[in-house]
Amino acid sequence: MLASLVGFLGDFDLAEEAAQDAFTAAAERWPRDGMPRHPIAWLVTTGRNRAIDRLRRERTLADKHRLLLRDRMVTEMDEIDFDDSTIADERLKLIFTCCHPALAVEAQVALTLRALGGLSTGEIARAFVVSEETMKRRLSRAKSKIKATAIPFAVPADPMLPERLAAVLAVIYLIFNEGYTGREDLAAEAIRLGRLLVSLMPDEPEAYALLALMLLHESRRRARVVDDAVVPLAEQDRALHDSAMITEGRAVLDRALAMRPTGGRYAVQAAIASLQTEEPIDWAQVELLYESLEKLTGSPVVALNRAVAITEGGAPGRALELVDSLDLDGYRYLHSTRAELLRRLGRIDEAREAFTRALQLAATEPERRFLIRRLAELG
Repeated sequence: MLASLVGFLGDFDLAEEAAQDAFTAAAERWPRDGMPRHPIAWLVTTGRNRAIDRLRRERTLADKHRLLLRDRMVTEMDEIDFDDSTIADERLKLIFTCCHPALAVEAQVALTLRALGGLSTGEIARAFVVSEETMKRRLSRAKSKIKATAIPFAVPADPMLPERLAAVLAVIYLIFNEGYTGREDLAAEAIRLGRLLVSLMPDEPEAYALLALMLLHESRRRARVVDDAVVPLAEQDRALHDSAMITEGRAVLDRALAMRPTGGRYAVQAAIASLQTEEPIDWAQVELLYESLEKLTGSPVVALNRAVAITEGGAPGRALELVDSLDLDGYRYLHSTRAELLRRLGRIDEAREAFTRALQLAATEPERRFLIRRLAELG
């Protein structure tokens, strides 16, 4: 609905206000009159009409009124059957609008998370490891630039698609990561968007690789959180893993690697995720893949994950040296990883302190329950 309103109105803030007005009207009228035949179309039409009325009342917004009168085909929304494919197309247009190269990449990702995924500013700030105030300013600047430069609401023409792909992939993966830590609906949305992107760009190996990565991670959801507490990979009941999703993820990864054998960042991550579905896990190979990924990305978070592989390979001391060299003090997983290393090395007091710090930064209840249990085990 929001994606459709952005397309009609050409303005993110106005579309969000229109969506609120439409839901208010629905809450008043539907219980009395019954649900309309096409509820999403009704909401979009109502929101659009409320926005037009608002613009007509506010003469100071003549520039926005002009946007509404641009050369667009006006469709009677009540006649449209908004099925899943229609909604998906609108969402894909919204992603590419948010990911326009006129915007900084971080702004592209943040704005799409806000507009498409419905994440709060605080949730997006945690994904970027920045303050909420910083993220507010970033989102505001992105919206302002879209209005000032009249960025179109459309999927780019074929020649422009590859250059826009990197930001779109980052958007989808961040939506998935937010869902993976608690909001299952967002993870499912990211996978749907991944499938859409593959259908739109069937010759792009990294689109397939990202879809494979998400499927392989999602296959472990039921085993990852048990009794409202996070369960580490080494302690998971593999009978709870979704074997069909693993099979699909590996097949999609094979397709990606067939097109690009060397693999990009998502292909490497998907290869790691595929190895982690095996029993036993080849941790030496996982470490090598993380090393390759670190060279591709330069990310300290990747280095932290490499430390986990080093630990599982039997060298927690070497892993701790790597962890202590990383500048990630505000990142909650740094402290939980460090705490686990210290625990394995028998440095209990330091482990307790690190688990406590991780608990202070924990963002979800399952994470908190896991950390509380670890602290209790330390005595």
